[in-house]
Amino acid sequence: MTVTAELPVGHRAGEPGLRRASLAVFLAGIATFAMLYEPQALLPELARAFDVGPAASTLSISVSTVALAVGLLVLGPLSDRRGRTGLLQLSLAASAVLAVAIALAPTWPVLLGLRGLQGFALAGLSAVAVAYLREELHPSVSSRAIGLFIAGNAIGGLTGRLLGGFLTDLGGWRVALGGVAVLGVACAVAVRVLMPPARRFVRVDRSTPLLRSLGSAFTDPALLMLYAVAAFLMAAFVAVYNAGTFRLESPPYDLTPALASLVFLAYLLGSASSPTAGWLADRSSRRLVVPVSVLVMAGGLALTLLGPLWCFVLGLCVLTVGFFAAHAVASGWVGARAALGGRPVGQAASLYSFWYYVGSSVGGTLAGKAWQGAGWTAVVLLAGGFTLATLLLTVALGRTRSLDPTQR
Repeated sequence: MTVTAELPVGHRAGEPGLRRASLAVFLAGIATFAMLYEPQALLPELARAFDVGPAASTLSISVSTVALAVGLLVLGPLSDRRGRTGLLQLSLAASAVLAVAIALAPTWPVLLGLRGLQGFALAGLSAVAVAYLREELHPSVSSRAIGLFIAGNAIGGLTGRLLGGFLTDLGGWRVALGGVAVLGVACAVAVRVLMPPARRFVRVDRSTPLLRSLGSAFTDPALLMLYAVAAFLMAAFVAVYNAGTFRLESPPYDLTPALASLVFLAYLLGSASSPTAGWLADRSSRRLVVPVSVLVMAGGLALTLLGPLWCFVLGLCVLTVGFFAAHAVASGWVGARAALGGRPVGQAASLYSFWYYVGSSVGGTLAGKAWQGAGWTAVVLLAGGFTLATLLLTVALGRTRSLDPTQR
């Protein structure tokens, strides 16, 4: 990277810039995850409306996450050369327009095509949000702000799913998708007004070939393990929630879409656990917080095997707490590790998100097949395998050399 002048100090605690930046990225996270994962609450309804099976209905999510993952490989490096704020704002605006079009989609192939375009557009937020916060905020508050962004993801996922369930009962799946489109437009406007301009962004030297610059993010074993953590974490989480919708609307529970969507209130716990985990990581060790969070996630998954509805719901709550805590700390770890190692932060963060959404696509699709083939036990075995792989990786991460003298 080339630096032309001394950079200003990042926004500190108590400053208006910190509040505006944190709130803008928080709202962007709400909009992104509401639009991205809203169909999760509508899977049974979409399967009936378009006469497709449970496994095929999960494509309404997987096609978006695959396109998002591809978009990250383009937009992450682009943000290192062109800047963060404009890309994020354009991403939200385009995604909101596409959300309106998706609600009007006449056929299943058209809906899937529009969802793919929306996924690519949403990559703009995932590619730059963590890098923006890491650059623009003082190191003493950046982990907490990233935790707040992850909390916005959780609340957005909850909002999209709750709106989807209740609006489906009121007016069908088109009304549900339209309601989230309105939310997306409102958040896009708010982010445009609130987000402070970048003050600390440094362009990657354009004389460095893009592929060589991108390749540098693959030269650190710890970063490689963090990318794998992202994939396995998300594969397990999405597998449980995708198939969980079908389980709640099937015997012995037989819940309506509106009642089944209430289970996504567990995301509120995730919105609390992510900033808390970031706070703990700032004061203790990422190497401890991440594996403990994964163990919490595994305990929640085991609880869902018990028969009573309350056990299933409790298990989802515990799993959600563990997932968002682990993800919040791991995503911040990537940015910090890349910066300390002299690697492009935007590209490293994008690669983390790339594998995160690859995991979402794979886990979500395999969960539909597992549920269709062998029921909930097969889904738990699938998610449990992903969770065990994550735990082993986090233990290995704890033995890597730290580049940060303030973090053990």
